[in-house]
Amino acid sequence: MAETSTPFRAGREGYASFRIPAVVVTRAATLLAFCEGRVGSAQDHGNIDIVLKRSTDGGRTWGPLQAVAKNGDNLAGNPAPVVLDTGRVLLVHVRNAATASEDAIRRGKVTAADGRRVWVRHSDDDGVTWSSPREITGQVKKTSWRWYATTPGHAIQLGTGRVVVPGNHTVPPTGTDNGTEAKYNSGHCLLSDDRGETWYLGYIDQNPDNYINANETTAAELPDGRVYFNSRNDSPSPGNRADAHSKDGGKTLVKPFRPQAGLVTPVVQGSLLQLRDPDLLLYSGPADPGFRALMTVRASADGGTTWRTAYTLDGLPAAYSDLVRVDASTVGLLYETGDFGAYETITFRRIPVTALT
Repeated sequence: MAETSTPFRAGREGYASFRIPAVVVTRAATLLAFCEGRVGSAQDHGNIDIVLKRSTDGGRTWGPLQAVAKNGDNLAGNPAPVVLDTGRVLLVHVRNAATASEDAIRRGKVTAADGRRVWVRHSDDDGVTWSSPREITGQVKKTSWRWYATTPGHAIQLGTGRVVVPGNHTVPPTGTDNGTEAKYNSGHCLLSDDRGETWYLGYIDQNPDNYINANETTAAELPDGRVYFNSRNDSPSPGNRADAHSKDGGKTLVKPFRPQAGLVTPVVQGSLLQLRDPDLLLYSGPADPGFRALMTVRASADGGTTWRTAYTLDGLPAAYSDLVRVDASTVGLLYETGDFGAYETITFRRIPVTALT
């Protein structure tokens, strides 16, 4: 039977809203649940911190809230954590000025200093303490790009040791466009071959043809070594998801992102998790085609080509989510949900692996 806990609830602990969940499990089996703590409102810009709660009992209970990435009264957001083979926890995230809305950034009305910049920090003690943040913007963002975001959700480390952080950005408009059009959404990933010391750009997928335009993206390493990317698609096409594969660890894509109509979902972020025992690729996201509701875990036995419904949590409003393998018998899902709106809580659900197979 599934168990549920609620690490974050809107209006509590000094924050008006909690959004954008990400979760990882450390080598010591500690769960680290990250999200954005939005101080003044639920808006996507403003005074926003990355906050964390730790669980040492598999997500049944949670410790006190920690603000692990702050940017003064400005924004630190889009947490992309990954646990390395060394045990170190990397946290890649973005910063921008509190007044810099996504609309203004996409229109080119924000200076480079106030716009989206990329940072990394780490913890060597299971998330108890964190290093000073280090900026990597120059390594992973082209100067022409406007909007920029990491994941949201967890990043991954491949069997080769490479760290892969999916990302998205927008490119400058042409003609009479203003830059906010969906067709300028584009995808890329950040790569590191030295466990986060230095970074570079992997694939870049830019298709301003108004058909497939990658936005928020998640990744998983398949058992055959390929990397599978699944993305929110805001442009009109078959369905609201798109996907792609890489055979070289994220440096290039075999083919550009293409529609994945097998995943029925509204326009929203989703999460991936590759199970190794059993061999099953999981995807989490709302399953209502038009509304952010009906959180569901889907499963693929063929590397993301086809999908089936594996587990429906409930019919309530729901939005962003992140998957984690808690232990041999349990998968965890950290997700936005509420009785009357999707952003009332960030809730954690323990799901038996047997319920997914």
